[in-house]
Amino acid sequence: MARIIVVTSGKGGVGKTTTSASISTGLAQRGYKTAVIDFDVGLRNLDLIMNCERRVVYDFVNVIQGEATLNQALIRDKRVENLFILPASQTRDKEALTAEGVQKVLDEMSETFDYLVCDSPAGIEHGALMALYHADEAIVVTNPEVSSVRDSDRILGILQSKSRRAEQGMDPVKEHLLLTRYNSERVERGEMLSLEDVNDILSISLLGVIPESQAVLNASNQGSPVILEDESEAGGAYADAVARLLGEERPLRFLDGQKKGFLKRMFGG
Repeated sequence: MARIIVVTSGKGGVGKTTTSASISTGLAQRGYKTAVIDFDVGLRNLDLIMNCERRVVYDFVNVIQGEATLNQALIRDKRVENLFILPASQTRDKEALTAEGVQKVLDEMSETFDYLVCDSPAGIEHGALMALYHADEAIVVTNPEVSSVRDSDRILGILQSKSRRAEQGMDPVKEHLLLTRYNSERVERGEMLSLEDVNDILSISLLGVIPESQAVLNASNQGSPVILEDESEAGGAYADAVARLLGEERPLRFLDGQKKGFLKRMFGG
């Protein structure tokens, strides 16, 4: 049976799809057969980051409505063995994700995959609730700002009360915090919450801290998960997060600002 991981947030634009792409890629690199599923019906950004938008013929909704088989809709990644993408529909209404349909597709995929990574829309709209309901684990993505952290706290409440595991009296959803776009220099200037501030508010297990990095934008524009940019700090931070997800211990890196050179210190650059 596959382990179902939902990547979620309360606020949009925090890096959920970037995270879904990198976490699923990292799991597949480790040898686990992994599928990443786009639950954001109507927008569909995952296939752009995974660089497979031209290969989309059938989508998640087509499978739910019996218009295509799962095998027809799944797209095999060209770069990483064991990695598959199930794109969302760009033309259907969000209500096309029915509880019975989603359950049937996830059950079928669970028979052959090790991990299913669900890229959830932000907030608590229909697609998000569909993804959250089925989670075994949740990666809550937040930026170090008050509104983002506050909205993430609301998502935690839903996971604890409206998930399948809560409904059926099973062990609770395993919650992980992923802090993105972290800039230690801005933290020192009081422009961002510190890691300690975020931990105090959310009080869940820390999966990783992704530093603010141009590499993330570059990778997205090139249609490549940033974890494949292993020379970048962001790519390294995502690789560390995958290792922790699999139970390995990794020290937190990339939390300190770059040390200024002698001339910059002298002249305030």
